[in-house]
Amino acid sequence: GVKCVSPPYHTAFSTPEELLQFVDDLRRLSGGKPTGFKLCVGRPTEFLGICKAMLATGIHPQFILVDGGEGGTGAAPLEFEDHVGMPLTDGLIFIHNALVGAGLRDQIKIGAAGKIDSGSAIAARIAQGADFTNAARAMMMALGCIQAMRCETNTCPVGVTTQNPRRVRGLVVADKADRVHNFHRNTVASFNQLLAAMGLDSPDQLDPSFLMKRIDPTTTRSYAELYEWLEPGELVDGARRSWADDWAKASPGAYV
Repeated sequence: GVKCVSPPYHTAFSTPEELLQFVDDLRRLSGGKPTGFKLCVGRPTEFLGICKAMLATGIHPQFILVDGGEGGTGAAPLEFEDHVGMPLTDGLIFIHNALVGAGLRDQIKIGAAGKIDSGSAIAARIAQGADFTNAARAMMMALGCIQAMRCETNTCPVGVTTQNPRRVRGLVVADKADRVHNFHRNTVASFNQLLAAMGLDSPDQLDPSFLMKRIDPTTTRSYAELYEWLEPGELVDGARRSWADDWAKASPGAYV
C-alpha cells in the first residue's frame, strides 16, 4: 500500500568516503565476506572521487560491478533506460583505467554486465578489462521472459516477475531450470572454444589487442590502438592531459 520511489537515493551514505565506510561496515558485519558495489557510470568525476576516497581511507571493495546504460531492466523509468549512463564499453574501459591509474586495480575485481549473452560477448568484456561477467537478460529469456516490460505491474504474462499464483503457474520450474542450466553451460563452452581458437590457456591472457573494430570498409583497429590505457599509478603521479581536469575536480568528500 506504499508507493515505491524508483530510483531511490541511498540513505546510508551521501559521499564517496561514506560509501566506502558502508562497504567496510557490511564486510565486518557479514564476517568478512567479499563486499562490493554496482554502478552504471555517469560523470567520470564521481567515480574518480571514489578512487580518491579509497586512497584517503585505505578502504576498498573486493569487487565493482559495471553495468551498461543499455541494460534491459523492465522496472526502470523509460527515460532512464534509454538515455542515462555510459554504454558498457565506455564505462568498463573507464573504470578499469581509473583503477589502474589510481594504483588500485590489483586489489579490486571488475565484473561487467549489459547484454552479455554469448561466449564472444564474455571474451570481449574480459579483453576490455573485466575479470568476470554477469548475465541477467539472457538468463531471464532462457527462463521464459518475453520482454513484456511489465515487471513492476505484477502482471507478467509468463510468470517470471509476479506474485500472482495464477500467473506463476506459467513458470514450470522443472522445465525452465534445465533450460537455464543448458544455456549457461553452452555459453561457457562457447567462450572456452573461442579462447582455445586464439591459442590462449586462460581468460586472463585476453587483452585489448585481441578485440578488433571496423572503422570503415577498408580499415580495422584493435581496442589497444583505439582507446587510451593508463599506466599503474599514473593518476597519482601526474595525470595525463585527457584525465587531468576530471582527476583535479574529483573529491573524496562529495560527488561532483
